[in-house]
Parts: sequence; structure tokens; C-alpha cells
Amino acid sequence: MKLTQYLLPLLLILTFSSATSASPVINDAAALADLKVARGVFLIDIGDAKKLNFYLQVIQGSVKGLQAQSVKPDFVLVYIGPSVKYLSSAPSAETEQSAAGLLLDIESNVEALAALGVRQEVCAVATRVFGIDNSSIFAPMTLVGDGFISLIGYQAQGYHLVPVF
Repeated sequence: MKLTQYLLPLLLILTFSSATSASPVINDAAALADLKVARGVFLIDIGDAKKLNFYLQVIQGSVKGLQAQSVKPDFVLVYIGPSVKYLSSAPSAETEQSAAGLLLDIESNVEALAALGVRQEVCAVATRVFGIDNSSIFAPMTLVGDGFISLIGYQAQGYHLVPVF
């Protein structure tokens, strides 16, 4: 009788403690139900180097997160506006100063995204407005005539807009 008296409370404690200590599964199963390919066109319009670098890292995580959930990411990043100042191998002195040493990190993240299969386009309207030499744009990127036209075209092809600013 005494063994049962101690065994039952012990079993209850073990049962409840293991049930409450189990971590819930965190994923995107509801949103990704039956999805095989995720098409996203990211509008990148960021004038701050630190913020741009941060979001380039976050997007890499999104690519890997989709892959981990058995969904193929098909992403295009379209850089417009002041973002283009940080995508040049020959930035202005003002851009270098404002970037506070992040230009190499940004370039590394651009290359890492390209290695993950993410296409990246740079708006020629923005490079003209911000005085960026088109030949200095990082190698894994493609110069396009107008970033807005790219966005319209990709959305017409079934890509979903993800604004990042």
C-alpha cells in the first residue's frame, strides 16, 4: 500500500512536468499548407546601412526557414531609392562615413543571398538619382531600367509583394 501511495503522486508529477516542459512546435504550417514554391518580390527601400544589413540577414533566414519546411523559395529583391548607395564597389565618401563600416557586411550578405539562389535587381532610376556608377554595382546583381516596372511584372507573374523599408 505504501509503494502505491508514493508511486501515484510521482507518476502524476512526472506526467504533468513533461507535458508542461515540452516546447511547442513553432512553424508556418498553416500558411504554407500544400505550398511547394513561395514566390516573393521584395521591395527594398532603405536609406540606413545598419537597417539594410539587418534585413538582408533576415531574408536569408526566411529562405532557410522555407527550405526547412519543404517549400522552395523563389525570391527576387528589387532595390530602389537610397538602398542603391550601399550596393556599389565605389561608394562615395559620404556613404562610407554614414555606413559606419557596414559596407563589406552588406556586400557579403548580397553574395550570401545570391548563393542561396535569390535574384537581386537594382533600379537604374535610383542609381541615376543617387549618382551611382552602374558598372560599380555588386556582381551578383542585375541592373534593371525601373524597379517599379520590375515589381509590377513580378506581381503579374504571381510573385507576392514584400515591402521592406
